[in-house]
Amino acid sequence: MDMENNFLEIAIAVARSAGEKQRMAFGGALTVDEALDHDIKLRLDVECQELITASLLKKYPAHTVFGEEGGSDYGASEYQWIVDPIDGTVNFFYNFPHFCTAIALQKNKETIIGVTYDPVRDEMFSVVKGDRPRLNGQPVATSQRSSIGESMISTGFTKEKEHVDQSIDRIRYIAQNARKIRMNGCAALDMAYIACGRLDAYVELGVRLWDVAGGKLMIEEGGGKVDLTPKEGTPLSYKMVASNGKIGLSRWDDWDALIRV
Repeated sequence: MDMENNFLEIAIAVARSAGEKQRMAFGGALTVDEALDHDIKLRLDVECQELITASLLKKYPAHTVFGEEGGSDYGASEYQWIVDPIDGTVNFFYNFPHFCTAIALQKNKETIIGVTYDPVRDEMFSVVKGDRPRLNGQPVATSQRSSIGESMISTGFTKEKEHVDQSIDRIRYIAQNARKIRMNGCAALDMAYIACGRLDAYVELGVRLWDVAGGKLMIEEGGGKVDLTPKEGTPLSYKMVASNGKIGLSRWDDWDALIRV
């Protein structure tokens, strides 16, 4: 555990450095590297990943980094850092203050460390495998709510046209049956919010490994469940259901059955 705690300490420090860079840039002029129909790539994304990569490899030269903005191939080393330098880039671009840096460490493709840092609220979510998740150093856990009717559930709206109708059906079900529905645009923070009890579930048709690697560990160590179903044709992309493990909808098949009724 001493080694894992050392990894965690470094990950927290590096996430704070990237977060400070984002905090300084937020609300200012931004360089757009690529503008897609449903996404935006900022120069800041690349700069933050370069900062994170350089800091981690300086400390751990035998490790590799795999991230949204490039890096080594997945599984290139025993210890590999999984990085999303800015999760919620579109939020960031529109000055919507809900985004984060997500860093996880995997050993032989199993996550052992997870860090999610929200620089706007200065909230650091962290976890070490085998220990409870923490928010700014204090232990947290998933909620105790046990029914859809009392739950607040988050979802995303897939960019893939063939899945739009399914997304609408899912949103309709949540809106009609849950206490509240949220669409926050930041997968890593939604998962951290489940880990600390702010949300009860998060359902998404398309997430990537760098979005969820650390959050999955946070939720599971906090008492919840995460079901990742690989998507055909897109490596390390998943359909996901994350929940507190108590509301009875912890698998993708559960949701498929509901929206077909």
